[in-house]
Amino acid sequence: MTLSPTATAMSPATAETAGAQRHHNEGHGRRLTAAFEALEAFPALAESRNRLLALVQQERVSTSDVVAAVESDVALVIAVLRLGNQVEGKTRGKVESVVQAVELLSPEAVQGLASRARTFDFFERSAVWDAAPERFRLHGVATQRAADRLATEAGYEDRDRLMVTALLHDIGKLVLMHAYPGYPAKVHGDARTPEERIHRERRELGVDHALVGGVLARRWGLPKAVASVIERHHADDATGEAAFVRLADMLAHYAQGLPVSPTELLKTARVIGLGPTELRAVMYDLPYPTTGRTRQIDPCPLSGREVEVLKRLAEGKVYKQIALELSLSTSTVRTHLHNIYGKLGAVDRAQAVLMATERGWL
Repeated sequence: MTLSPTATAMSPATAETAGAQRHHNEGHGRRLTAAFEALEAFPALAESRNRLLALVQQERVSTSDVVAAVESDVALVIAVLRLGNQVEGKTRGKVESVVQAVELLSPEAVQGLASRARTFDFFERSAVWDAAPERFRLHGVATQRAADRLATEAGYEDRDRLMVTALLHDIGKLVLMHAYPGYPAKVHGDARTPEERIHRERRELGVDHALVGGVLARRWGLPKAVASVIERHHADDATGEAAFVRLADMLAHYAQGLPVSPTELLKTARVIGLGPTELRAVMYDLPYPTTGRTRQIDPCPLSGREVEVLKRLAEGKVYKQIALELSLSTSTVRTHLHNIYGKLGAVDRAQAVLMATERGWL
């Protein structure tokens, strides 16, 4: 059937509107593309970069210390993950955590990456980013710590990846900040809670920072599991790791004295299996130093039996008690402890227990 000219013709007004919308969308695209490219020069905190360089130059490089140094900074995490996902082999495009990336890359590769990184200092302001890098890092680290506390409370196992998605959850804001002068203040207006701000972005810009962040993560070649969490961390139906990040983001705002919705807090907590009692415990702990379960990153040099002996030593038990519980002789317990001290480089039981606890082996 052939449509009549009347049915197919577009009125001048409609054509003008369609043209304006097309021009508007093209303008959005150009702005976002330019912002994506600008983020290639996003700087790392000089202190984080310097600490990382000092660590990888040591004679004995500790994987857990290197991971902690990288995870303290947004730009370093991005750079290490991008490089790790470019390595040829079975893991190409599948490296989801800094732990995986550091284990895959040589210390020399990490050193070279850190040496080339652009940096900013606590006391500096750049013409391009002004104070954005430090504000962004502070909120990212606060969200990361809240996420780790939630993971401990809920028994979430993918903590290594969660440390990445929690730190990078707002990378889309950096894109919008560069693409739209006046963002976020002019877009968010008087919106108070994270939910209100995300709705303002969708209304004013047609996109939100979570969606843009997911696009950016894929553009960088990060795994789908990472990009998807970033993209969905503000979704009303967020589940799994995206829900952990959504709740951690709200808790970070709460810890910084900013408004959050109690209803949304409780609803998201229920999604990850936490009730009001568990959520209160997490919120109470937020201002204090992290005391959660240490992640085991460095391989444990102790045998299974040596770990069992050291666990009982940490409980304050004496040689005879340990020997009785493990069906060993007292002299065998002493031999195990001698071997433990040698492997850990500890001078006494207190130092051995402390070192093993800090490394997540106990």
